[in-house]
Amino acid sequence: MNKFSYCNPTKLIFGKNTVEAITQEVPQYGKKVLVVYGGGSIKRNGLYDEVLNQLQKVGAEVFELAGVEPNPRISTARKGVNLCKEHGIEFLLAVGGGSVIDCTKLIAAGAKYDGDPWDLVTKKAQVEAALPFGTVLTIAATGSEMNSGSVITNWETKEKFGWGSPLTFPKFSILDPQNTFTVPLNHTVYGIVDMMSHVFEQYFHKTSNTPLQDRMCESVLQTVIEAAPKLIHDLHNYELRETILYSGTIALNGYLSVGAAGDWASHGIEHAVSAVHDIPHAGGLAILFPNWMKYTMHEKLDRFVQLAVRVWNVDPSGMSDEEIALEGIECVREFWSSIGAPSTLADYNIDETTIPVIADKAMLRGPFGNFKKLNREDVVAILQASL
Repeated sequence: MNKFSYCNPTKLIFGKNTVEAITQEVPQYGKKVLVVYGGGSIKRNGLYDEVLNQLQKVGAEVFELAGVEPNPRISTARKGVNLCKEHGIEFLLAVGGGSVIDCTKLIAAGAKYDGDPWDLVTKKAQVEAALPFGTVLTIAATGSEMNSGSVITNWETKEKFGWGSPLTFPKFSILDPQNTFTVPLNHTVYGIVDMMSHVFEQYFHKTSNTPLQDRMCESVLQTVIEAAPKLIHDLHNYELRETILYSGTIALNGYLSVGAAGDWASHGIEHAVSAVHDIPHAGGLAILFPNWMKYTMHEKLDRFVQLAVRVWNVDPSGMSDEEIALEGIECVREFWSSIGAPSTLADYNIDETTIPVIADKAMLRGPFGNFKKLNREDVVAILQASL
């Protein structure tokens, strides 16, 4: 494995009724608090009132930024930055899913930057400081609650990029599985696909001697594969929600990728797709990832064989390595389809006409991917296979 250093400073607060921890955590950072949230589901399910009640207990002066989009926009982050600068915000509290948290990360960094926060996303400028922030998570999916990464969309330029900084880890994240009970079936499915995709991105690498990392990735996948089919038929089951919620956090808090460089090309292609078409991120991943797998499997066939046998229990008897790998990839596709995920771009009414512009957007930062470096021709081939 590669040499590494690992540090994750986020305090994870997990379990029933843990929203009460706000009263212990927030006062450490200040009185002026900007609460960031999305489309209003937290008001319908009562979480909004609960959070404000906890903030009132500690005498916080509360400001709000509502309406963060599923693919969070730079325009919304700019509004948050302006609120922070105008009111002297001392702490941010993201109440929602990965999109809300991603937007909050940029607001936190942008509030300490004199220019346009888009500069930080495009890496025109580096993050030198950030406001402290915490999260109250409402959906199991992105893992953004315990990492420093963020993905932001510029709808005007049809660009979507990932970025991050060691300064944009949450100070704390509150995870109560009860707050995920009202997540509808489709978004529950998207979350399952998202966390599995994060594990796949870290699993496919070319680093030698990573037996423990491999087994950890495989165990997360096996856990999700076991729980997910039960959960989609029992959305208010606490134990299943608990298992999936923690799996999503472990899938992308850096723990699985120590000592090896994952790929992340499928995410790069999907970011381009949703920058142009504004589709759900995990929906795009469900479509693209199996096709990326087929396209790249000969880069290191043994990893695909290992996945097929260890995770999907494919019987290798009498089969070639290529046949084993292909059956494992088909298991990925069949599993995602079985829980209701899309399988083709046509499911979102996307046809070949926008493939050139999607490919152009994907290549804005040049060839990408660590398992296999993709150029424009590769991206087009994967997109065409996904139609």
